[in-house]
Amino acid sequence: MSSPARRLASHLSVVVPFYNEEENVSELYRRLTDTLNGRGIPYVLYCVNDGSRDGTLDRLRALAASDRRVRVLSFSRNFGHQISISAGLAHADGDAAVVMDSDLQDPPEIVPDLLARWAEGYDVVCAVRRKRKEGPLKRAAYALFYRLLRRISTVEIPLDSGDFSLLDARVVGHLRSLPERNRFVRGLRSWVGFRQTELEYERMPRRAGEPKYRVRHLMKLALDGFFAFSTVPLQISTWIGFLAAGLGFLYLVFALVSRFLDQSPAGWTSLAAIVLFLGGTQLILLGVLGEYVGRIYEEVKQRPLYIVEEAIGFPEAAPPAGS
Repeated sequence: MSSPARRLASHLSVVVPFYNEEENVSELYRRLTDTLNGRGIPYVLYCVNDGSRDGTLDRLRALAASDRRVRVLSFSRNFGHQISISAGLAHADGDAAVVMDSDLQDPPEIVPDLLARWAEGYDVVCAVRRKRKEGPLKRAAYALFYRLLRRISTVEIPLDSGDFSLLDARVVGHLRSLPERNRFVRGLRSWVGFRQTELEYERMPRRAGEPKYRVRHLMKLALDGFFAFSTVPLQISTWIGFLAAGLGFLYLVFALVSRFLDQSPAGWTSLAAIVLFLGGTQLILLGVLGEYVGRIYEEVKQRPLYIVEEAIGFPEAAPPAGS
């Protein structure tokens, strides 16, 4: 572990994924540079354009042209938020890396506080949302997800902690070595271990534009977290199978007793109920098993995580990698 004095004088990498965020590029850059320059913190900003269809890339190009500390990776298409973070970390060469979103819900002014905790000797500093300025339904869904994930996960993932965090270079190196295609960065961050701590902050509302995480994206992220860090869904499937078999056996006993008492269940309603129950149970079990098999299928194909169409501001000696 590096000394606190050395950490205070260290070089910082800031990784920010962008997807259709042209309205936030300039303000994010201004607030981030004002914060870091005001504290005399040396840094390089890694901007990952995840296949944006608006003017995001043009604005990032302009920033890179005016500031040598800005480096831009532009994907050939949209590969996803978690892949964008992984791409940025694959090129972050600082003594520490900060990961943050581009919509300014993660305040850049918090970065010096993350660095202060890192200087105390922590290798991972997770920014934990003390308060979210979102609708009650969305807040409830997030709260349920994090608590359920923590309950069933094989690693301890901080509650209400997103991707906003600071990672020591050692942690970044280990994250690079992990081969998963379906990446859940905040889970992988906990899995690598080292000294970890939390820093509470107030998550701000989106500054401009529309949220890019739709319901289907949030569902995929949640499933990636569940299936990547727990086998509990498979165990639940087994218990559901036992439950269905037990109920079927009890109904068989009931039918036999009724037969002897000359009170056999009449009509097709009971038969239809049994068939629908067993059929639905089997489909649920197949669906859970399919989620695991689908992820195995994605892993064995060994495709690169992303394809870089354009790299701006990078040294020629360090071309971007896509795996």
